[in-house]
Amino acid sequence: MFVGFDYGSANCAIGVMIDDAVTLLPLSTHSDFMPSTLYAMDRELIAEAVYQGLPEHQKAEYSHLRSSQLMRAKQMRHELDLQPDEQAVFVGQAAVDAYLDMPEEGFYVRSPKSFLGANGLRPDQIGLFEDIVTLMMQHVKTSADKALHAKSLTAASHAVIGRPVNFQGIGGEESNRQAEAILRLAASRAGFTEVTFLFEPLAAGMDFEANLETDNTVLVVDVGGGTTDCSVVRMGPSHIKQQDRISDCFGHSGQRIGGNDLDIALAMTGLMPSFGADTLMINGKPTPRAPFWNAVAVNDISAQREFVSLASRKLVELLIKEAQQPELLVRLQKVQKNQMSYQVVRQAEAAKISLSDSDSTQCALDFIEKGLLVPLTAAQFEQAINEPLNKVEALMQQAIQTAITKAEQQDYDMPSTPDIVYVTGGTARSPAIYNRIASVYPNAKVVVGDHFGSVTAGLTRCAQTAFS
Repeated sequence: MFVGFDYGSANCAIGVMIDDAVTLLPLSTHSDFMPSTLYAMDRELIAEAVYQGLPEHQKAEYSHLRSSQLMRAKQMRHELDLQPDEQAVFVGQAAVDAYLDMPEEGFYVRSPKSFLGANGLRPDQIGLFEDIVTLMMQHVKTSADKALHAKSLTAASHAVIGRPVNFQGIGGEESNRQAEAILRLAASRAGFTEVTFLFEPLAAGMDFEANLETDNTVLVVDVGGGTTDCSVVRMGPSHIKQQDRISDCFGHSGQRIGGNDLDIALAMTGLMPSFGADTLMINGKPTPRAPFWNAVAVNDISAQREFVSLASRKLVELLIKEAQQPELLVRLQKVQKNQMSYQVVRQAEAAKISLSDSDSTQCALDFIEKGLLVPLTAAQFEQAINEPLNKVEALMQQAIQTAITKAEQQDYDMPSTPDIVYVTGGTARSPAIYNRIASVYPNAKVVVGDHFGSVTAGLTRCAQTAFS
């Protein structure tokens, strides 16, 4: 069975064509989407969980590659007093629930896709991400195959997987190759026999194109959880039936800036002052910003490592002694000791969603201090995300300029303003984000697509032609 697989920064989804219509397959009892998260009681147990889910013909090779990790997993099960068949690694909503229940005890990863193109990863770190992605893909494929079986359909075998234009802001094609290699290997270990990749904004655009009655130049803006990607594509009845769409694609741009960055920005400017950020020391000097930024930069491996380092712990202890408001720094220390960074940013994310429908909200931080409520307003949110949105606007303009340059080379008359700006991605639900995007090309028609399903739908449509 041919499927479209959106391995997203925020959520995963998988779709199949049934009776010429895209159908998303359920990934849990109540949802077609699975949060892109993993929680392990100990990181050494991840390789063991991957091994248990591998196809039989891959187990020997994997066992050889991960022999030391598998050995340590046995020792860790003994130390944690876990039974041989007791689940110790969780993905999706189960991972979120496990983390919230035991934040200080385990190993939690949110949006692993955001790290796949990171520069300077050691072989053991790449191996860890291979295992994390594999475990998540195994869960998705198992759930999808179960749903397909219930419909008397064959198991998923071929997949078109979405990818951002650029996995990482720096690193260029080397980062993209590294990330694609991780995804390809993980898909193979999850049981897919063949995979190919498609830019996510193109996938979203192809789903939208199915409803166009006239030809248009469309700027697709996909503001996802981890990246923002833009594509300029000629779409419509004259183009939709062409199998090779390369000639219709005139410009792409992408950067690692997405919903996670907006959550982090709001957490930093809106929540961290309640933890001591922007306060003064006894000597009248401002508190250093680094520990507060590291506390919320959950999509930055080095920042998270630095935040829990011995040097950082000693710095926070010193700040508590020398701060004018030490009680606020004690809250930061609790985040540090109990590894609660994700919980803090999760509250900022909830506030972002709430502020999509109201002018103000309150963040409940009871896990830090009983009764602690931090008020936030829509105006604060707009101010906090101004810098990330500047980057989104620049990406839109970059895609259009690239398209114009390519069109000139091909002697094609490309308009300086797109006919349509098609906006998709879960992050674009916020009015503040939508209004900023709509203001870039005010003469263009702005269409808002399915915030969560458009990429999966486009990938699914593409899979039918890619593997037929």
